[in-house]
Amino acid sequence: MVDSQAQKARRIQQNLARVLERMAEAAHRSGRKPEEVRLVAVTKYVGPEEIRWLVEAGCRLLGESRPQALWAKAATLTDLPIQWHLVGHLQRNKVARTLPLVQMIQSVDSLRLLEALNQQAAKLGRAIPVLLEVNISGEASKTGLPPQELEPILAQLPEFPYVQVQGLMTLAGLEGGAERARRDFAALRQLRDQLQPHCPEGVRLDELSMGMSSDFEAAIQEGATMVRIGAALFEGILPD
Repeated sequence: MVDSQAQKARRIQQNLARVLERMAEAAHRSGRKPEEVRLVAVTKYVGPEEIRWLVEAGCRLLGESRPQALWAKAATLTDLPIQWHLVGHLQRNKVARTLPLVQMIQSVDSLRLLEALNQQAAKLGRAIPVLLEVNISGEASKTGLPPQELEPILAQLPEFPYVQVQGLMTLAGLEGGAERARRDFAALRQLRDQLQPHCPEGVRLDELSMGMSSDFEAAIQEGATMVRIGAALFEGILPD
């Protein structure tokens, strides 16, 4: 474990550099440009101090899993140029407090949540970019929309003019390792490609948010445009 504050800050800087290097290598292996994939640094297990070091190292796009944690961290770090994404489950009773703080919600998993987001975004006078979360693995423990429900939801998007659906998000299955993860990521990309012709005007599904610390390279090779990485950025900082 790293001890001093300066050592911890350096360790985060080194971790970030290594993650970005691995992302670039994965992109090159799949014939893509590194700039086609954005890093969303997930801050679920760290506090404001570690987040500050990460932002100072050059990472400004942050993802938080829990709305209450996002509220607290955003309030503490108002002096930093952070772009917050909510990447975890959002209950409708937390929409009003969350929406003003985020640039994107990656975890929209129901029509009722779309409706609540549309109503609140209308009150704020701005559209909110979102991703539709898909339970591509079919695991009962996961949130997200079943794949077969996406096309009917896309057809209803014109009813929600203040919600900008920009793509899909998923988590790979818990079992099966890297091979299973890659199959799940490929399945999400294929689903996106099938849905594109059925999108209403103005909806393109360009974004694919998939891949975490253990499998982000496979996700990039299967078309991810955003990877959500936490543990790899804070290696040596978090308790074992």
